[in-house]
Amino acid sequence: MIDPGGGPLAGIRVLEMGQLIAGPFCGQLLGDMGAEVVKIESPATATRRGGDPMRDWGQGKVPTWWRVIARNKQSIALDLGAPDDQEVARRLAGQADILIENFRPGTLERWGLGPERLHDLNPRLIIVRVSGYGQTGPYAQRAGFGGIGEAMGGWRAIVGEPDRPPSRMGVSIGDSLAATYGCMGALAALHERQTSGRGQVVDVSLFESVLQVMESLIPEQAVAGHARTRNGSILPGIAPSNVYPCRDGEYLIGGNSDAIFARLAKAMGKPELADDPRYATHLARGERQGELDALIGEWTRTLSIAELEALMIEHAIPAGRIFGAADMLTDPHFAAREAIVTVEDEELGPVPMQGVFPKFSRTPGGIRRAAPAIVGQDGTVVRAAWLGEARES
Repeated sequence: MIDPGGGPLAGIRVLEMGQLIAGPFCGQLLGDMGAEVVKIESPATATRRGGDPMRDWGQGKVPTWWRVIARNKQSIALDLGAPDDQEVARRLAGQADILIENFRPGTLERWGLGPERLHDLNPRLIIVRVSGYGQTGPYAQRAGFGGIGEAMGGWRAIVGEPDRPPSRMGVSIGDSLAATYGCMGALAALHERQTSGRGQVVDVSLFESVLQVMESLIPEQAVAGHARTRNGSILPGIAPSNVYPCRDGEYLIGGNSDAIFARLAKAMGKPELADDPRYATHLARGERQGELDALIGEWTRTLSIAELEALMIEHAIPAGRIFGAADMLTDPHFAAREAIVTVEDEELGPVPMQGVFPKFSRTPGGIRRAAPAIVGQDGTVVRAAWLGEARES
């Protein structure tokens, strides 16, 4: 599925200098919304393959992650350590609306591509800088990946079972959050530029991106002296809200408000539970969370997932199956929402992947081009369109 449509960011030019996940995912999000994204990749040498390492990440004989994170992008090969290529990069930045980079602070400056120099060339340029610890502060020069940001931002400390070491989410959530905040910052800066006519630097750190989604973790500690800990699959003090066993698998139920719990009790064939002082109120259910989960689990064990789901739908109880990728590929709601779309790849053929999100009613985003198969394959086209250089015949 290649969508020729424009999207709400049609006409916006993005120069992507990052690699791995955080910077490139930010570029993917902007590209999905219609921006023209040119990705700078390192050229191959005698000792280095070249290109973004993401080309080799993922599972399967031919990794597929690149097909998602590099969609809607053009690739140009430049050695940013070489003066001639640095000059090309400066000229490209002179034509861009947004520049994305996720190198260690000081790297752009060392290449002669720091914000001051680029803003002299293009005062309207918005520079999104993604790093482990931010551009300032005592840790700024430390190397950092998404997992390190998850640890410092508080995520890892509260994920997993209480009697085991902190767990990983299963996806690169720190990088993804930083990319999302980088995209949000770029859009906010674009809006402000309409008034001021000037670009600016958007400073995004991995650890602060994680910190932003940590709910009330900080004030709970500072004001109430409460430290959140690892609690496995439950929401401490909020019940019932857990994964429960069925005859053929597991099912998630969130029945923690008084009204919803009353409906759940009715679905269980035990409406009296809603009036039982042990479970009738939010606080009472929280105090007896383990006891209540065991009671619900005894009931769900007697049902199949399909039978339990039918009851949850009938009684309007928030609940759902635990989806894996195989389930998503066959589910009718995913299909109806185009949450998963198929993109033709010249090497792999049809490649299903997540669709463009969020959805716009008038100017929907889309996947306009597949990920570049070869490092630098679009260099001539980019130089012609952005720099006015004559294309080779």
